Amino acid sequence: MAQLSDDVFAFGGELMRIEDALERVAARVPPIAETEVVTLVEADGRVAAVDLVAPVDLPPFDNSAVDGYGVAHTALAPQGATEVAVVGRIAAGHGAGHEAVGGTAVRIFTGAPMPVGCDTVFMQEDVVVLDDGRVRLPAGLKRGANVRPRGEDVARGSPVLEAGRRLDARDVALLAALGVDRLEVRRRPRVAVFSTGDEIREPGTPLGPASLYDSNRFSLMAMLRGAGCVVTDLGILRDDLDETARRLGAAADEHDLIVTSGGVSTGEEDHVKAAVEARGALHFWRLAIKPGRPVAMGTIGGAAFVGLPGNPVAVFVTWAHVLRPIVAALAGARVAPVPRQTVVADFTYRKKPGRREYVRVSLAAQEGRTIARKYPVDGAGVLTSLTRTDGLVELAEETTTVAPGDLVPYLDYRLIL
Repeated sequence: MAQLSDDVFAFGGELMRIEDALERVAARVPPIAETEVVTLVEADGRVAAVDLVAPVDLPPFDNSAVDGYGVAHTALAPQGATEVAVVGRIAAGHGAGHEAVGGTAVRIFTGAPMPVGCDTVFMQEDVVVLDDGRVRLPAGLKRGANVRPRGEDVARGSPVLEAGRRLDARDVALLAALGVDRLEVRRRPRVAVFSTGDEIREPGTPLGPASLYDSNRFSLMAMLRGAGCVVTDLGILRDDLDETARRLGAAADEHDLIVTSGGVSTGEEDHVKAAVEARGALHFWRLAIKPGRPVAMGTIGGAAFVGLPGNPVAVFVTWAHVLRPIVAALAGARVAPVPRQTVVADFTYRKKPGRREYVRVSLAAQEGRTIARKYPVDGAGVLTSLTRTDGLVELAEETTTVAPGDLVPYLDYRLIL
């Protein structure tokens, strides 16, 4: 299990910038120590626990990059075409078995090993086959053309993967090509997810007066699973201090991270704050962002605790900038900011200085440019503002106005989820 100190999330400042939050997470949240060996089939989405070097050259032998005719470049006429006899045929998966000596050529196919004495391959569509079986090779081809040398892609013993890389299909393909069938990875973070509040109801059950269906818990579980976590759904915490403390403590015994939404303010029916403090330590990060400023960070029995706001859009934004980096750190992955791209604003907007704001937008192509159109409703509880848009325009702390035509940074939802 992860073992975090009580002061790992301590912060005495008034407002925390996103970059500062990332630095603190990367520096102070240790990765889960346990590792395991998985097969290549199971490697997608896992985090490499150790550096890996290439066990073989890739490709492991000189081979032809095309279907054609292999020759010794020195046998070609210095000027004009060269006519040579064909002395053999080599297909992929078969030994060379022939030599391109003197003025001869070898018929060769893509992926076949280069025969001794052969260093250049002419593409078959550039070659004329004569009536007597000889071939006419055009002038001007450089030595080594259409040949893939041994180790061209990866040389044996060279670095292939660094510890901390989250593996995807590209990495799996490379490992397979190198003959690697299993590797050591970090154990997946185990995360418990709660929602809070007497007003919250499970989807599929009757909705009573003054009640709301739970959405935050389900969005959080989906995002956490997408980030490679093993997620436990622990349902809804009712507004009862003793029950809340008991269930949070039990969750800490079996999980690396506990996540809640709502219930961490100082109201009489908000018991999460007191329950966490009774079992561990709690600190509040006041992030200089909108939506999603207040986030509760703490520890319970060595497990990390994150209490997110109750509004669904605030949950999404704080996932991107707080929870997602914490999950990456626990998983042993490199903690990095979400990549930005630049788009053209198609809206007018005003904001106060001193905080970073995120505006939900849809993208459209217009006259060769990518245009960002603001969703008409700003509320942090409006879920359709997420489902009907493509991403977030990020407005820096010093920005106070946006006008149509301004270039603005944009975060694609697909890079956050």
